[in-house]
Amino acid sequence: MASTVTSRPGYGQLLRTRGAWTFLLPGFAARQPFAMLTISIVLLVQHTTGSYGAAGAAAAVTGVSMALFAPYSGRLADRYGQRAVLIPGVLLHALSGLTLTALALAHAPLWALFAAAVPTGASVPQVGPMVRARWGVKLQGSPLMTTAAAFESVTDELTFVFGPLLATALCTTVAPAAGLVTEAALTLLGGLLFAAQKSTQPATAVAGHARVEHTSALRVPGVRVLIVAFLGIGSVFGGMQVSLAAFTESIGEPGLNGVLYGVFAAGNMLSGIVFGAVAWKTAPQRRLVVGYGALALVASGLWAAHSVLVIAGLGLLVGMCVAPALITGYTLVEGLVPAGARTEAFTWLTGAVALGQAAAVTIAGQLEDRFWGGAGFLVPMGGTVLAAVTLVALRSRLVARPRSRTVARGVGHRVPVTVD
Repeated sequence: MASTVTSRPGYGQLLRTRGAWTFLLPGFAARQPFAMLTISIVLLVQHTTGSYGAAGAAAAVTGVSMALFAPYSGRLADRYGQRAVLIPGVLLHALSGLTLTALALAHAPLWALFAAAVPTGASVPQVGPMVRARWGVKLQGSPLMTTAAAFESVTDELTFVFGPLLATALCTTVAPAAGLVTEAALTLLGGLLFAAQKSTQPATAVAGHARVEHTSALRVPGVRVLIVAFLGIGSVFGGMQVSLAAFTESIGEPGLNGVLYGVFAAGNMLSGIVFGAVAWKTAPQRRLVVGYGALALVASGLWAAHSVLVIAGLGLLVGMCVAPALITGYTLVEGLVPAGARTEAFTWLTGAVALGQAAAVTIAGQLEDRFWGGAGFLVPMGGTVLAAVTLVALRSRLVARPRSRTVARGVGHRVPVTVD
């Protein structure tokens, strides 16, 4: 992929965007707990049940629930405003997360954990997509949009550096439930702070009593292709979390779990920083296909690794391949989806990652329980290979089509918005 560094505006100019810091800092605080949720559930339930299969299943229910409800949360945010969705969402999430914790500590049956996991996942605040939607309002039509997508990916990965480390440290040194309790508390505090930033949230698709024609992001063919790609990325996250936890326990060093996952996330973060600072000449569709092929290739070697150093090295490479795929996918949304449906589109992609992660933790947990140590690493390989094949076959759908007409955004919002 040929590339050259140009004078395109970079991170410095992006961060000088007027009003950006008012939502960036609360947004970072509000999304931090997201990286703690799955690993906190896995470590707590594994401690109380002794089974990685049960732990993975409980985490999977949470992920599936989030994946199913996240797009509707995004659609409601597009129509009624982010604040209206966030406030009840974070309250419900904190309550249901604490309920799940209490049930696990009480050794409740697995079905009861599943019942509590459903609202826990459904109410996960979609702060990342909401921040991306705010950037879209601030930078509409600006070359800084790609830089913003890279910056958000780096921010996400920074949370995945600190989140698992914090959750693992809390669960292993304080108490098995400490990770999930802290996640609930941080979600509540960060979510309410972010919801308080009303001035930067996108205009709603409902003004007064006038209702605007709303096109679902899922009707865009390219979004459906990106969902498959992000499902594969979710399989990497989920497979790595369970398999690294099982591997470090098998060698008698459970504290290394957070370190190894942090190495993976650090590779993701560092490559995201570099990727966002480069002006790529190749089309984003080609970048996604080639980069995703590299991800599938590197992920295919994880299952054969049997030492800490080799797993750390491969994890670093896998992380370095994930960030470009995430950044390019989110960048493609800008050209594929009408402005009034972008929060929904971003939540479909975030939900796809969660769904892929949910399936991965379930399958990887079963593989670790039933077969050899490291068998769970087959999951990232399978998920990324299948997604890469899909991307190659359907890459033409990632090209933005001309939009045929415009619809006003309602009374008081007469900025034209193109729709398919």
